[in-house]
Amino acid sequence: MSSITASPDYRPSDDEDFMNPVMREYFRRKLLAWRGELLRESEETLQHLQSESLQEADIADRASLETDRSLELRTRDRERKLIAKIDMALQRIEDGTYGYCEETDEPISLRRLEARPIATLSIEAQERHERMERTQRDD
Repeated sequence: MSSITASPDYRPSDDEDFMNPVMREYFRRKLLAWRGELLRESEETLQHLQSESLQEADIADRASLETDRSLELRTRDRERKLIAKIDMALQRIEDGTYGYCEETDEPISLRRLEARPIATLSIEAQERHERMERTQRDD
């Protein structure tokens, strides 16, 4: 798929065939760039945590440091889950299902994919899903 090239200023539009090779390559590159950024941030966090000392003399400083560390680790855990979703989206690009709603098989809007390239549901299906979750929570 990497033999397909899109100009750097290419943006998918509703005027072209949905998920044509250039559009798929655009989203593949967007996902890979996002994944690379998350991995770099994760590496920086690891380096930061390894260089940080918990040998603070002041108990308040140590408690603050522990809180910061805990928050950082929770953030990295969320990013790890996000990387897994990016990997799944990249796999969908490879198998030709990227950009189509898992529930309805209808195309997911380009605006939604631009905003959330890992989306697996159309806005309508996502709203239905959220309504059902709220209903189940209220029971």
